[in-house]
Amino acid sequence: MSTNAKDLRNPLKRARGLGSAQSGVGHWWTQRVTAAALVLLGLWFVATVLCLLHADYATAKAAVAKPWNALLLIVFVITMFWHAVLGLQVVIEDYVHTRWKEVVLLVAIKFLAVLGALAGVLAVLRIALGV
Repeated sequence: MSTNAKDLRNPLKRARGLGSAQSGVGHWWTQRVTAAALVLLGLWFVATVLCLLHADYATAKAAVAKPWNALLLIVFVITMFWHAVLGLQVVIEDYVHTRWKEVVLLVAIKFLAVLGALAGVLAVLRIALGV
């Protein structure tokens, strides 16, 4: 019995050395952890917004400026964009079959996510630090 007896890949893929990139499990776990974090952070966010529903601008600004609220809001923004990138990456990899289009979309999504996350974090920091 040869060492390749348990290798279930197509012979052409075996010859080319193509197979699992060994990164799928990490991606899956990261997506699940960010989803769980978003559930908890989302509940906190909804509760905070409901408490500020009839508040004026100064009260809402003061609530966001509290250290724990600012920290949780920053974590929420970063986690939300990270989770979105992970999900969109899977969709693009599964449904876009032209390599250059796939690469362009992946780069664009990551760029826009970083830009959005930085804008969100900067907005919270400006409120929290009173700039």
